[in-house]
Amino acid sequence: MFKKKNLISRLLLKLTNSNQYKQYKWELRNYTEQEVLNFFTGDDRLDTQEKIIAVARQDQVLNIIHSGNSGDLIYALPTIKKIYEVTNVPIYLYLRLNQPLPAPVYSNSRHSMGSVMISQNMANILFPLLNSQSYIYKCEAYNNQKIHIDLDFFRNKTIPLINSNLARWYSYVTGFTPELWKPWLQVKPDFSYADKIVLARSERYRNSTINYSFLKDYKHTVFIGVKSEYEDMKKAIPNLQWFQLKNFLELAQIIAGCKFFVGNQSFPYSIAEGLKTPRILEAYYHVPHVIPEGENAHDFYYQNHFESLVKQLNQL
Repeated sequence: MFKKKNLISRLLLKLTNSNQYKQYKWELRNYTEQEVLNFFTGDDRLDTQEKIIAVARQDQVLNIIHSGNSGDLIYALPTIKKIYEVTNVPIYLYLRLNQPLPAPVYSNSRHSMGSVMISQNMANILFPLLNSQSYIYKCEAYNNQKIHIDLDFFRNKTIPLINSNLARWYSYVTGFTPELWKPWLQVKPDFSYADKIVLARSERYRNSTINYSFLKDYKHTVFIGVKSEYEDMKKAIPNLQWFQLKNFLELAQIIAGCKFFVGNQSFPYSIAEGLKTPRILEAYYHVPHVIPEGENAHDFYYQNHFESLVKQLNQL
């Protein structure tokens, strides 16, 4: 659990480990706010199905909050979906914006989304996708609304975030078990991509032993991601196309309609996992917290396995 440090301990941490100090500052600000706003009230915190059902019956609504990252938010959706199915009350999802992005101890790569977990710009391109889901009544920025369930509680250091299934973090803090083998995202597929391999590979979570250059022998390979990631991948795949997205609903529609998707442990893969699109995950052995589940799911650690999977899916 989070514990407040005294002045000397804070100064020592700041001088000796800047990454852990940034993490501590975020937790201090976040959990102090939670106490003030009664997000967590000891034994009264809504951490079981029985408690959440009782409050849903009383208030006839549930307000849920999350700070991001974007991928973490997508993996929270199957738990939110399950909460909706059990309680059958409107779910309002609020995004707490501009919370500092803690520097992970397992990666030196800069996060593609910048220094905060969800900015206003990021929220604007997330809203169309989130508001299109039948189990979310409305998603918008947090502005001091009453909160019933704060999903940021998974950051309290009692859950092993490095080597546990990311999509299960939220079940541990709510008491609802998500059905991860079923789709939890629903969008209208863009079938103009039906003959295309869609690819995304962030700078983080890369298996350094894997080479993507063999994909140059496959036609109709499209990259979805930021420009710097595309330019890096184009070095290995000269014929790689790049699609610039307007928002994440459009991204989901493309992934839903494509032949199959290839990606590492990044935001686009979370979309493919939520849709249960035929997909291949570049597993990252240092932080194995993304676990493919359900139909059409494949992952790999080794080059030959990767190439074999691509060949198999391309023949379908």
